[in-house]
Amino acid sequence: MKKFEVYKNIRKRAMIFGLPVSLFALLIVSIIASLLVIIFSFGLGIIAGVIIFNCGLYIVLIRMAQRPQLLQLTHTFPKIITNKKSTLLDYEEA
Repeated sequence: MKKFEVYKNIRKRAMIFGLPVSLFALLIVSIIASLLVIIFSFGLGIIAGVIIFNCGLYIVLIRMAQRPQLLQLTHTFPKIITNKKSTLLDYEEA
């Protein structure tokens, strides 16, 4: 009988409509806010603008999900790795 391992980190790579869960949540919040805008200020221009905005946001989020280096704002590793104790005392001033 075949045995399967339990994969506990499934949420790390979960995708909904091609987006990670966090970016999908951002898209859904934008859609809900857009629906509220449409309900409270009904107009043809607003409806068209909201649809264009949401489509544009989806395209931008898909591109960001395909290139994860765009989301990384800081360096992963420090420039210098050392075991030296960090202290503010300067022994060479005296």
